Amino acid sequence: MSNLSKNIIWAVITLIVISLIFSFFFTPAPSAKTLSLSQLASDINAGQVKQIKVNGSELDITMTDGSAAVSQKEDGADITSTLKNLGVNDQALQNMDLQVVNQSGAQYWASLLLPPLLELLLVGVLFWLMFRQARSGVNQAFNFGRSNLKVSSFKDRVMFKDVAGLKEAKEELIEVVDFLKTPKKFLDLGARIPRGILLMGPPGTGKTLVARAIAGESNVPFFFISASEFVEMFVGVGASRTRDAFLTAKRAAPAILFIDEIDAVGRQRGAGMGGGNDEREQTLNQILVEMDGFDRDTRVIVLAATNRPDVLDPALLRPGRFDRRIILDLPDMKDREAILRIHAEGKTIGKDVDFRRVAQRTPGFSGADLANLMNEAAIAAARHGQKMIGQADLLEAAEKVIMGPERRSRVISQHEKEITAYHEGGHALVAASLKDADPVQKVSIISRGFAGGYTMKLPNEDVHLKTRAQFLADLAMMMGGYASEKLTFGDISTGASNDLKEASDLARKLVTKYGMSELGPMTFGKTEEMMFLGREISSEKNYSEKVASEIDEEVKKFLMHAYDVAEKVLKSHKAALKKVADTLMEKEVLEQDDFNAVLRPFKIKPITA
Repeated sequence: MSNLSKNIIWAVITLIVISLIFSFFFTPAPSAKTLSLSQLASDINAGQVKQIKVNGSELDITMTDGSAAVSQKEDGADITSTLKNLGVNDQALQNMDLQVVNQSGAQYWASLLLPPLLELLLVGVLFWLMFRQARSGVNQAFNFGRSNLKVSSFKDRVMFKDVAGLKEAKEELIEVVDFLKTPKKFLDLGARIPRGILLMGPPGTGKTLVARAIAGESNVPFFFISASEFVEMFVGVGASRTRDAFLTAKRAAPAILFIDEIDAVGRQRGAGMGGGNDEREQTLNQILVEMDGFDRDTRVIVLAATNRPDVLDPALLRPGRFDRRIILDLPDMKDREAILRIHAEGKTIGKDVDFRRVAQRTPGFSGADLANLMNEAAIAAARHGQKMIGQADLLEAAEKVIMGPERRSRVISQHEKEITAYHEGGHALVAASLKDADPVQKVSIISRGFAGGYTMKLPNEDVHLKTRAQFLADLAMMMGGYASEKLTFGDISTGASNDLKEASDLARKLVTKYGMSELGPMTFGKTEEMMFLGREISSEKNYSEKVASEIDEEVKKFLMHAYDVAEKVLKSHKAALKKVADTLMEKEVLEQDDFNAVLRPFKIKPITA
């Protein structure tokens, strides 16, 4: 909320309070007719006035018929003398009740002092609001160069045992913890602990979590700030905030200073389109000076995290600054299982849950993805009114995180449903028939995201290297849906468009990137990356037009071979394809055991692609 809005609100509240005070002290008089003094004198002589109450100069009159009237005399004048001067006889005055009402001290002083006091109060409130706004502006000006360092609370302390996986990374960081606890044994031997530690890895792999675990294990103050908070539009502010951040950490030593997303200010200087940014480069220069200017026995460790170490300035990575770099990889199957168990703490888990099977279904998931998976499973269980999270909830959550929620409300015709069943059945049957293909985990014709159906095939173990035969099996599996539609209906639909795109991209990589074609062990094309954008924006063509034509031919050979293999499998197992499609039309979803049960009577043996 802006200061102007706050001032307006305060002014309105003040006016409301003043109105309430006035309404309390000054109640409106009842409606009554007003009489002149001469008319009052005539009415008294006529015996029509029953009572007169004198309240200062005000006359409250009660007539003999019960009606009320008001009149007013001169200040300081005697009411009796006034009435006699107007011709009222003594007998009439004696027949009338005449009372004099004295004002209370509170009412008198309130009527006298309250109006000017309220005016002074209103003026004082307005001046106070103006001075407060001016004072806050001055404070902002003085604090403009201060860093907005935050200190981690020890109430939510994280330890290394709370971080699943990352065994090698934690072993590297135990030395840092030991140095913060007992620096003397290192310094006595002349050893120098790394001044800066750079945590590198894909998003969600636990870089910030590991940094918090170091603070928790070493039991020292943990200051953290985002690198983007250093940068302002005014030149020099970032450098000032950097100095303040490092000075604050030094005062609290031993301490840890954690800079998240350091690539926001640490990008390579002089690179990218449009030239460098003066403010960002000055901030980076100040970070370089602060890190290299540490004393030998300074007990401050600088941690930084980034997803793009390739764009960082070389001066930031040289020895004496961030001279220890720790890579945090995506978790393997064993680590994924451990992470799932950690995030399952505090949740009611069913006895049928097999975390290893869930870990098998989630290759490429980061720790953040797995935490999201467990949360989605808990939400699904609550939505269904269950008391515990079951295996089906976890598997459903995994697919939801990968492809989005099921779209069961999407209405399709019976013919489109049949095409989808044969398409996905073709994928699954080809994958089950090839020796080097991954096992089919699930087949579904229920729409998810942009897909009308899907076939999930995943290896039983994590794969870090892939052979040419495995790639050929993947290509044939991709062509399975296209070949199934053409073989069954004599026509093809747009449902295979994404399969063809993925197959074409993979075939081109086999030729230009992996050197697995008949063109020999060569790569073609040179990727250019621009630091300004941080991503690939161009590819240099370092081969002739003749070679380009040969590359296209090799890509076509891969695709046609894959189609021939898929067509051969489907022609050999037409009955199995029909059985799979019919079962999908009936059940819509086939898990691995159900799919294998459908194929068991046909005794399909794996073939080589």
